[in-house]
Amino acid sequence: MRDFSEQVAIITGAGQGIGFGIAKALSLQGAKVLLNDESEELAKHASTEIRNAGGACEPCAGDVADPEFNRYMTDAAINKFGKLNIAIANAGVTLFGDFLSYDPQQFQRVMNVNMNGSFFLAQHAARQMKERKEKGSILFMSSVTGHQAHKNLAAYSMTKAAVEMLARNLVIELSPYGITVNAIAPGATLTERTLNDTGYKNTWAEITPMGRAAEVDDIVNAALFFVSPASRHITGQSLIIDGGWTAVSPSPF
Repeated sequence: MRDFSEQVAIITGAGQGIGFGIAKALSLQGAKVLLNDESEELAKHASTEIRNAGGACEPCAGDVADPEFNRYMTDAAINKFGKLNIAIANAGVTLFGDFLSYDPQQFQRVMNVNMNGSFFLAQHAARQMKERKEKGSILFMSSVTGHQAHKNLAAYSMTKAAVEMLARNLVIELSPYGITVNAIAPGATLTERTLNDTGYKNTWAEITPMGRAAEVDDIVNAALFFVSPASRHITGQSLIIDGGWTAVSPSPF
């Protein structure tokens, strides 16, 4: 257990899955959390669940693809909780498609959510931290597909490689203000969405060296490390959490 008391965090795309797991863990370990999801219903339901468990959490529904919404969201964290120490850009969309026929509208949606959402959350969060002289942590959600080719995910994998480079580049920009910037790259993970895919759990168990797909807590534990004081001298890094899959990379297809 880590102590996140006196910390204020924003987590995007946190209505369910990995984002919700991170939001709940941070909140139950003392942080005040602004929980974002594009779906107002999911954001409210998730926040209520966390509050009922004893955490401090407020919903903030909206689309992170809009740079102005990211400004609004960081302002909302300040207005509700008085400061901002942690920003986790978890929101993302995965739109599969063959490269030769990939739809331009799908392409723009993937770019806007995955890259705009990460870039402008980090920008506005860092501005708030700098202005208030609050050291802090920014964490991007990457993917094993940013390291290893995966069929029909050309657009998505571009965005995940990009946010890892963004984390590295922001070392130059944000280290003078005491802000760390890192990324985690999950592999196959059992969430509400992936468990709807028949055979997902068994397929990934068969091709993952550790013998199973990740559980949400496997990703949550790494995320909490990167935004805790235990990692205060770690910045510009990306950590793959995939049970060894990228070491051997067998295709699930």
